[in-house]
Amino acid sequence: MSREKRSTAFRHDAPERTAIVLVQLGTPSAPTPAAVRRYLAEFLSDPRVVELPRPLWWPILHGVVLRTRPRRSAAKYAAIWTADGSPLRTYTERQATLLRGWLGDRGHDVDVASAMRYGEPSLPAVLAALRERNLRRLLVLPLYPQYSGATTASAFDAVCAELSRWRDLPELRLVRNFHDAPQYLDALATRIRQAWGNDGPPQRLVMSFHGMPQRTLELGDPYHCECLATARLLAQRLQLDASQYVVGFQSRFGAAQWLQPYTGATLAELGRAGTGRVDVVCPGFVSDCLETLEEIEIEGKAAFRQAGGGEFRYIGCLNDSPAWIDALAAIAERHLAGWPTRRAGRDAQAAHDAALAARKDRAVRAGARQ
Repeated sequence: MSREKRSTAFRHDAPERTAIVLVQLGTPSAPTPAAVRRYLAEFLSDPRVVELPRPLWWPILHGVVLRTRPRRSAAKYAAIWTADGSPLRTYTERQATLLRGWLGDRGHDVDVASAMRYGEPSLPAVLAALRERNLRRLLVLPLYPQYSGATTASAFDAVCAELSRWRDLPELRLVRNFHDAPQYLDALATRIRQAWGNDGPPQRLVMSFHGMPQRTLELGDPYHCECLATARLLAQRLQLDASQYVVGFQSRFGAAQWLQPYTGATLAELGRAGTGRVDVVCPGFVSDCLETLEEIEIEGKAAFRQAGGGEFRYIGCLNDSPAWIDALAAIAERHLAGWPTRRAGRDAQAAHDAALAARKDRAVRAGARQ
């Protein structure tokens, strides 16, 4: 029996579609121990994430981690959960919706969907839905600015594993990274300047990136280097010298040595030094999530203040800010180059008018919320 997957409504005369899939890491479906356990089981079973032999890792994962961690993590998720659900999923879906509008405003007729590497909506389900629309060209854009084998490469693994079961394959392009993309850096700088407002820069700006085991750097993963490049280029845009900012790495897991300095230890050290004001930004996350809202805004603030520090400000992620959506559109447009995505004539004008109307409506609704 054939294992190949194919469209259930295939038509030879169906119009060809081009699609962009934004890929995020993932989130539990609810802030409950059961939902967190399902999510962690999938996440921590990925050999790209935990690079230990399965005979060694499996007893630890199923005998210890999945028995103790879900309840603690569920309480943390509950602290940042919103009426719309997971912040990460909410912002990622908004980014996909806004990106399609921005590209439509520029004359592109493309589908844009969001998917999670772990959890829902899953990559296989999202790709299957696009296949039903006669997908012919696919751009996969992981929302990880800095490349890592544990994130970007894992997303590529999942896409290729799903496509390996398709009979009719689309053309495929994969965005490796955008850690030094000018538009991304400009969006970050804009976000930070807006947060500073009339108060100006703090005594120290902490740029916190997600941590990775030190061993990944030694094995040749470029993640650490790309994080430092992002920090340096962002500091240049903000006109900060080396004494005004520091880079840290957060979300350490397990007993192994991870990339240093650790963000938590850095904040405590700044607190003990009596720093009057610290701002923290997380350039490696384009959407607020557990790691930013709970680990930094709640736990990081507590570590800094308890150590004797003064004012602590967390600067939120890019989320659905206009500067970021504009940057995301520019990144996507560069990788779409050469594909027939442009509307022509009357269709282009109609799409342009619809996009402008949608943008005006969003602006009105945003003003009403303020």
